[in-house]
Amino acid sequence: MTTEPGLRESKKQETRQLISDCATRLFIEQGFEQTTIAEIATAARVAKKTVTNYFPRKEDLALDHHELFTGGLARTVADRSPGEAPLAALERAFRATLAEHSPVVGFTGPQFARMVTDSPTLTARLRELHDLREETLASALADPGADTGSDAAFAPRAAAALIAAADRLLFRRIQELTLAGRTDDEIEAALTPEADQVFALLAAALADSAT
Repeated sequence: MTTEPGLRESKKQETRQLISDCATRLFIEQGFEQTTIAEIATAARVAKKTVTNYFPRKEDLALDHHELFTGGLARTVADRSPGEAPLAALERAFRATLAEHSPVVGFTGPQFARMVTDSPTLTARLRELHDLREETLASALADPGADTGSDAAFAPRAAAALIAAADRLLFRRIQELTLAGRTDDEIEAALTPEADQVFALLAAALADSAT
């Protein structure tokens, strides 16, 4: 009784991944704007409706881990250790993902990075995702009991804006170095001291806050 739903879910995940993989390959080969949903469906051997059921927005076929990305900073804050400051948790998490060469912080490979850079649609969508990442972080930092018009309610938004700006800067830096032909290990080596500087500036800027 419990196996069938599990197999069904596994099959759905396999189909979703297959569609995403086929889409990414075509986007890289042909360009995002030039590739149609019908071509993706044909490559994945599924119906066009199946593609749109799994991915209502074409952009999500390329940026298919958008939910993980937009909620990442907020989850780090929510899951931090007792007594750990939010900024300390975020710095720890960034350094871990940097060492892992994670796509979440910008390690996407030169072909994928070029595909996004060359597409106005994907570039705009990535900006939207960064905005959502900032909004979810602000919610995680907020005091649920604070009056919306108070300084206590505004301060988390200000902190989130500063942290998100630094997050975007580091993401773009990784993308720049990727497009410049640097290897992941070289990018990690270059970003380590730059991240030191960024987080030191954030710590100074947020010194009087609870962040």
